[in-house]
Amino acid sequence: MEYAIDAGWIRKADQVEHWVREQLHLGLSGTDIPLLRLSMEACVQEDWPESKRIKELKRINELTLACRETHELTLTDTAMGEALMRLMNSLQMAQPFSKSEPVSFVCLFALAASLWQIPYRAAASGFLWSWLENQIAAATKLVPLGQTQAQQLLVALQPELAAVIEQAEKISEEEIGAGLPALAIASSQHEHMYSRLFRS
Repeated sequence: MEYAIDAGWIRKADQVEHWVREQLHLGLSGTDIPLLRLSMEACVQEDWPESKRIKELKRINELTLACRETHELTLTDTAMGEALMRLMNSLQMAQPFSKSEPVSFVCLFALAASLWQIPYRAAASGFLWSWLENQIAAATKLVPLGQTQAQQLLVALQPELAAVIEQAEKISEEEIGAGLPALAIASSQHEHMYSRLFRS
């Protein structure tokens, strides 16, 4: 979003709303949320031995990282994954990944939700709300937006979250993926911006 604002693609609240809505419906509904579902399903397969559950979760982790179109998007995902891994380790929550392997936040979020016995739809709602709130917080600083405009955007976009989960439930593993070329271009360009508020 920072590059999109710098490039003049986004200048006001309704453009922020459009940018975020497109990512929800054309990005997260086809990647992160189906991957979250698959990861949670792998974690709760009671008839699988633990080794099979771990192998499946690691496979989905690789698929998740392969869906990241730029170095920056991969780094964002794995940096958040690393932070969640540290938290899980400090809480003595069992997780199968070593410190040296890149881990997607999506897969660890799914594992934590499963360990805490949070149902998939609640976990997906929490995941999406966290993402949405972060996007609007970034827009508040970058556009900039006032607090009232930011709250209005959250109110306008919150109903979309249930629709995104509905869309995601129709996505099979073979269909996972998204095509948001402007987002990929913005991410690639953001990596090389001279002045940035948000790091890669």
